[in-house]
Amino acid sequence: MTRAPAALDEAAEERRLVNRRRGCASSSTGCGRGRRGGGGGSGNAPLFRARTHPHLHCVVAGGGLARDGTRWIACRPNFFLPVRVLARLFRRLFLAALEKAFDAKKLTFYGCLEPLRDRRAFRRYLAPARKAEWCVYAKPPFASPEHVLAYVARYTHRVAISNNRLVAIEQGKVRFNWKDYRNGNRRKIMTLAADEFIRRFLLHVLPKGFQRIRYSGFLASRHREQKLARCRQLLAMSPPEATDEEAVQDFRDLYRQLTGTSLTECPACQRGYMIIIEVLKPAKPCRPIYDTS
Repeated sequence: MTRAPAALDEAAEERRLVNRRRGCASSSTGCGRGRRGGGGGSGNAPLFRARTHPHLHCVVAGGGLARDGTRWIACRPNFFLPVRVLARLFRRLFLAALEKAFDAKKLTFYGCLEPLRDRRAFRRYLAPARKAEWCVYAKPPFASPEHVLAYVARYTHRVAISNNRLVAIEQGKVRFNWKDYRNGNRRKIMTLAADEFIRRFLLHVLPKGFQRIRYSGFLASRHREQKLARCRQLLAMSPPEATDEEAVQDFRDLYRQLTGTSLTECPACQRGYMIIIEVLKPAKPCRPIYDTS
């Protein structure tokens, strides 16, 4: 396990790089605030996923409440975001974040890039990127909105890897199941050194100061119930009625619905059921967790 410190330092550095891009992540939702994007009261629910390619899943309403709450402003049919405006906004935010990181001496240059340590050389290097048209790839979903929401829901309360994929931990190595999408989605076993497994796991952990899910607009936690009721009223929609199945669902049912994994099923034989024998109380009271969304 002598390689662990270096591996963990590398993971920490990759998380710091994610942290520098935090200001750029809001560009996609910022473009939807104009009239064509649905007015000023649209509802957004970004889900941040920190990997080697940090990205956001954003659920954005196709309209919003007027500022005085008297009418619903719908976006144009078949319209989501102005793609060219989004590209230029992201370009500005990304380059501004790079310059801010340079001024704060958070960027390091080695080898053939050492001359970029000079500010004028660095600005000359970025100049072509300011004039180039950046690309934004936008396409319709493969299935219905219900399928998109079901896909995003699987990642709301899960990090990196579930316990049922772990096969063995022995002699400083971790074995786990993985799906090979390039080979007909076949299930395979991968073996990694424990420190490498930890490094990869930490790539999925959000940096300090990040929140996995945030709600804004009429979906903000502070007034979600009232704003959603007003939206349904303006759209002439009846309030949702809880079915008998939803009324009896507890956290175990919801967990299985979201993750496909049962908390009561025996992980060894997949046939028996786990029962609660005793609930262990903490030695000292836990600190309360406050919702900051």
